[in-house]
Amino acid sequence: MDITAVRLEVAATPSAPALELRPWRPADATGLVAVFRGDEALRRWTSDGPHDVASALRWVREQRRLWSIGERFSFAVVATGDRGEGGRDQGESGRLLGHVVLKRGAPDSASAEVGYWAAAHARGRGVTPRALGALTEWAFDAFPPDEVARLDLLHQVDNTASCRVADKCGYTFDEVLPAAPPVFPLDGHRHVRRRGRPEGSRSGPPLADAER
Repeated sequence: MDITAVRLEVAATPSAPALELRPWRPADATGLVAVFRGDEALRRWTSDGPHDVASALRWVREQRRLWSIGERFSFAVVATGDRGEGGRDQGESGRLLGHVVLKRGAPDSASAEVGYWAAAHARGRGVTPRALGALTEWAFDAFPPDEVARLDLLHQVDNTASCRVADKCGYTFDEVLPAAPPVFPLDGHRHVRRRGRPEGSRSGPPLADAER
C-alpha cells in the first residue's frame, strides 16, 4: 500500500478542530518529542516513546518501514483547519494531537489490532474516538473480509479511559487477559469490533470496572 496515498479526514467539532490522519514523516520528530516531554501519563501507557529527536527519528523510520512491508499502519493525528462548528477559532492547525495504528495479524487470522495515544492537550476533547473511528472505517474499507474481519483493541485493566474510547467506537468487551509481567504487569481487556457490526452495548466487563 502506497504510504504517500493515504490520508483520512475527520470533521471539526465545537471542542476540537478537524483532523487529518496521515503516515508519520521525519519532519514530525520534533513535535513527537515535545508531546512526550514531561507527560508521565503518556509514558505510562506507551513502551517506546522517544526521549530526543534522534530516538524520535528512529521511531518514525521504523513506522514507515513497517508500513512498507504491510505489517503496521501508523498514522499521525494532526489538527487541520482552525475553526470548529460555528466558526470558533481554535488556532491549532498543523498541531500534533495523537497517534493511531493498525497492526496486522497472522496471515490466516483475518484479524488485526488497533492502538492509539493522545497528546495531553488533546485529551478529553473527543479526538481519540474520532481518530479511532476513522481508522476503523479505513481498515474495513482498505482490506477484504478474508484479511480483516475483526479488529481487537487491547489495554491494561486500569486504563479506564480506553474502555470509554472502545465503547464510543463500537468495540465491545470480549474478555479479560491475564497479566504477563514484566511487559504486562496487570490484567488486560480485549474489546472487539467485527466487520459490519458496530455494536451498541457497553464495553466494560462489569460496569463498575469500566467507569470507576
